[in-house]
Amino acid sequence: MSGRVLVVDDSEVIRQLIRVNLELEGFEVVTAADGAECLEVIRRVKPDVVTLDVVMPRLDGLRTAARLRATPDTRRLPIAIVSACTPADLDLGETVGVDGYLGKPFDPADLVALVRRLMRLTGQPEGFRPERTDRTDRG
Repeated sequence: MSGRVLVVDDSEVIRQLIRVNLELEGFEVVTAADGAECLEVIRRVKPDVVTLDVVMPRLDGLRTAARLRATPDTRRLPIAIVSACTPADLDLGETVGVDGYLGKPFDPADLVALVRRLMRLTGQPEGFRPERTDRTDRG
């Protein structure tokens, strides 16, 4: 399975770590440094999945996710939070419609599994949201 992933994180090191791990699995990766850049890039690259850090300058990951859900062109785009999440972040992410979570630091195999799972969500009926589990990845 391949597809295009937009990785949004203010840390260049984390963006590159995610990029390398996903590219090794055959994904095309585009990156952005914060939520504001994500909203600019997303129209041009039309990703299949977006990963968002929570704490970023200009526009944080949860507000970015909310904006993506509020826009008709991106409202069903699979979104994962890849961040050192607090329980409050997880709850807020759930209310804005985030599809998965992966805590930092993460195992690269878990990252790949999460992105693969989200790639499959594209064909799900509107309103589909996976159940929350004890694992960081809700799948």
